[in-house]
Amino acid sequence: MTDKARRYVRYFVDYAGLVLWLGTLLITRSAITASWAIVGGSILALVVGYFLEKRVAPMPLVTAVMGVVFGGMTIAFHDERFIKVKPTLLYAVFGIFLLGGHLRGKNPLKVMMGDAFHLPDPVVRTLTLRYALLFFALAILNELVWRTQTTIVWGFFKFPGVAVLIFLFAMSQAPLMMKHAPDDEAPPSA
Repeated sequence: MTDKARRYVRYFVDYAGLVLWLGTLLITRSAITASWAIVGGSILALVVGYFLEKRVAPMPLVTAVMGVVFGGMTIAFHDERFIKVKPTLLYAVFGIFLLGGHLRGKNPLKVMMGDAFHLPDPVVRTLTLRYALLFFALAILNELVWRTQTTIVWGFFKFPGVAVLIFLFAMSQAPLMMKHAPDDEAPPSA
């Protein structure tokens, strides 16, 4: 599989369930009905990702499992609060994972990102702490939005709103990453 095709598969795995969920929410105006879409979309995305990439990535797996569990609870109990609290718990889990690793002197962000970037460990620790704080902030923000806004507004906050916020945050970290990125060219030998 080419890198370009692999990237499209990754986008599908990461966003198919959310796009299907948001579309269903807009059509039906019901988070309970839309929960069927997140459950089905999450399972479908994982299956497609597994068959095309021959692996299941940990982040989409955690997201899908939580989507199935909380979407299933929303459907079973006919209570949209379950699906609305799922992002809060998911962001909190990511924040705890990153902060816990940071406090133990590990670099969980480096493990999660793999070969995506090569930065000195102190810079990765700084980024790990910043991303942990971002996820805690997103958890708090999700609680504020779903408790004070309509389901449709919350749906747009969830997607694409959170994706945009994470992208903007990542862009705000670019100067730090660029400052400490290794040079592509080795210095000439004397």
